[in-house]
Amino acid sequence: MALQEEFEQQGNFLFKYRGSLPIFILILGFAVYAFLRMETPTLFTAGFYNQPFEFIALGVSFFGLAIRIFTVGHTPKNTSGRNTKAQVAETVNTSGIYSCVRHPLYLGNFFMWLGIGMLTRSVWFNVSFILFYWIYYERIMFAEEQFLRKKFGEAYTNWAAKTPAFIPSFKNWKAPIEKFSFKKVIKKEKNGLLAIFLVFYLFELIGQYIDNKTFWINETYWLYSLIVMAVLYLILKILKHSTKVFEEEGR
Repeated sequence: MALQEEFEQQGNFLFKYRGSLPIFILILGFAVYAFLRMETPTLFTAGFYNQPFEFIALGVSFFGLAIRIFTVGHTPKNTSGRNTKAQVAETVNTSGIYSCVRHPLYLGNFFMWLGIGMLTRSVWFNVSFILFYWIYYERIMFAEEQFLRKKFGEAYTNWAAKTPAFIPSFKNWKAPIEKFSFKKVIKKEKNGLLAIFLVFYLFELIGQYIDNKTFWINETYWLYSLIVMAVLYLILKILKHSTKVFEEEGR
């Protein structure tokens, strides 16, 4: 098999399982965090890596989520989705953030995961994560671009020729064609918001167990934040399935 076809095959496989395979990295991150917390506890209580560092990490994850929100909020139906069964695209997005970078959702994912990786306080873990992310998503992006190239031809290749794949360039900025849709963002990105607080709280629980040898639930800001996000998520989920409040034509 030629390398081009091999990359495309690998990318389609990783695309199909892109929602579950990164869980391995999360579990590894928990293990690294637990090991460092036991071996060098001062790493989590002193200097630059003390508790406020967690808020810096949260800010990085929020930055990634904001990229996703801006992207999803300005795109039409059947583009920039979370589908995993097959590639889907009814048009080539070329305005808004897509005038600056070809894969903004994966750029957003990178920062969301990087913020989580920072909680380990391990430079080597984060360097390894970046390398893994590069190899992992490079294949997925290659497969997606092959699909778009075959479906849209010159309309895609002309846009791709002047738009970076992953590192944005704002010299060709074009205002978004679609108006921002809060309803679409709520439908598509509520999972990501809840996931951030859930993962951050799981790190908190692991740290508490290592320090106190118990999973006693302390009343911390992470717990309260998770409860608020969980209640909000359930409300939005119920509204989505029981009403048409989030339905929009063409979005």
